[in-house]
This record gives sequence, structure tokens and C-alpha cells, in this order.
Amino acid sequence: MRAVVFAQFGPPNVVHVAEVLAPHAGPSEVRIAVRASGVSTGEVLIRAGKLADMVPVTFPYRTGFEAAGVVDEVGEGVTGVAVGDHVFGMASPATRGANADHVVLSAWAAKPVAWSWEEAGGAAGSVETATRVLDRLGVTTGQTVLVNGAAGAVGSVAVQVAAARGAIVIGTASERNHDFLRSLGTVPTTYGPGLPDRIRRLAPDGVDAVFDCAGGALPDLIAIAGDTERVVTIADFAAAAHEVHLSHGAPADRTGKAVGSGADVLAVHGLDIAVRLAKSGRLHIPIAATFPLTEAAAAHELSEAHHAPGRIVLIN
Repeated sequence: MRAVVFAQFGPPNVVHVAEVLAPHAGPSEVRIAVRASGVSTGEVLIRAGKLADMVPVTFPYRTGFEAAGVVDEVGEGVTGVAVGDHVFGMASPATRGANADHVVLSAWAAKPVAWSWEEAGGAAGSVETATRVLDRLGVTTGQTVLVNGAAGAVGSVAVQVAAARGAIVIGTASERNHDFLRSLGTVPTTYGPGLPDRIRRLAPDGVDAVFDCAGGALPDLIAIAGDTERVVTIADFAAAAHEVHLSHGAPADRTGKAVGSGADVLAVHGLDIAVRLAKSGRLHIPIAATFPLTEAAAAHELSEAHHAPGRIVLIN
């Protein structure tokens, strides 16, 4: 089968499609014929060698953490799903390999009818990350939440999940993406110098939690929250120096239990929550761009530019 791989760390052009042996579903797993799969910021950082301390890499490395497709193998002990079902979900963070013709999923849910294959293929990683961080922050009804980097792949999902919990959501983004944020039910503002003052004007009673999806602004975000415990980042690798939690879910075993240094348990329950929200029209997966599987390098290049509002997806 075809799979996206890289055999060395480097720029986007080290990514290519190769012929590899197809995986098979083991106990508690399903295999799918992939229709669409996501390209995440995390995958781009892995390829660039920037996450070597957190994510062990053996070359050639198969990319992709999330996908959607048609179940074609059901592992031992699996119930509630059958060959031919349409699902979306996540591969094990330890094995990945979702950017391929077939992938084994360790967590999955039924594909919402309202979602296209592209939306479903790019959903699982952002949904899991958003749920994991919002759970850690304890976001609930009546709170005010700031999402820094709200127009990106994770941020655009996080603002919707937070709103569905009953929170008031403020999101930072460049001005060209403010209408996009408004369409997601988010109050937009720009990032950069003066952010604390802008947030005070938008939320005079204060902010209860800050979800940082962009990085580079932790001193301001801590000042806005008033407490490092009320800030979680997924993007700032200087977090420890600011006594802020850096949330990541890799590496992990097939149950989602964290096994790597500082890793958090994967919020796989977020997939079922996403299905319910999608059915009620409260969760959409914004798609920034789609590429054929064979153009994975171009997808990595676009992701690395940090100018894509929403998810970047590969199509089979």
C-alpha cells in the first residue's frame, strides 16, 4: 500500500509516498481503508526534528495521527463496529501511519453524517487535544475562556467545544481571520503587544482560563489569567520556565495512557462528544486546504507557514 514517510529529519521535501506493507488490526483495534487524513502541526514539528525529546522516531517514519474511512478489519474483542462502517479516529501515537491507504485505529467513533470525509479525516486530533486541555482547565458553563491562536487547526475546534460547554470564548487571530472566528461564535481580537489591555476591555470581569495554541506569549497570557495554573499551552516549549503546563499526548500506549515524559492521558472520550455536537450542528471542522496523498510535502509546507485557518487534509 501507499504511505507517507520520511527517512530523515529536514524540510518538507523529505516527505514522500512509499510502498509499504499494510498493517492489520490487533486486539481492540480496527483497520480502515482511508478516505482522508490530517496533517497536524505536531507532525510537521516531528518531521523537522523539533520534538525528538518527546517523540521517538525510527526511520523510515510513517506520518499521520488521524484519519477517516471505511472499516475493513475488526480486531479481537471489538464490539459495536463492523466491516463497512464509516468511522473517524486516531492511530496509536506510538505507531501513527494514518497518512496512508490503510491505517489501524486505536480509538474511533462513527463518522457524523453532517461531516464530509475531509472534515472527518481532520477531526480526531484537534478534537482530542481541545478536549484534553479544556478538561485540564476545568472549563464549564458561565466561564470566560481565551484561546490564543484561535483560527488554527486546534484553536478553531477548541473555541467551538468551549462554547458548547457554555463558556464565553475570546480568540486571538490576525485581523483577516476575525470574521472566521465570529462565524464560530467567538469574540475576536488581535494578538501581539497590548493583548492584556485588549482582553480587559473585552472581559472586564476577568478570564477564567487560557488555552494557548500559538506560543510566544506566555507572560501576557499569565498576566491575563492571573495564575499559571489557569494557563495551558500546546505550542510553547518554554512553558516550564514560566511554570505553565505544556500539554501533549505522545508517546502513549494503545489505551491512551501516557508513557512518555510529561505526557497527558489522551482524551479519547472527546470523539464521542464531537459526534453529539456534530449531530446538533454545534461542531464543524474548518478545512483550510486539501491535497492528494501524493502531495504530502506541499501540505507540510503550507502547515509550516502558519497561515492556514483550520485543518490541512490529505485525500485518498
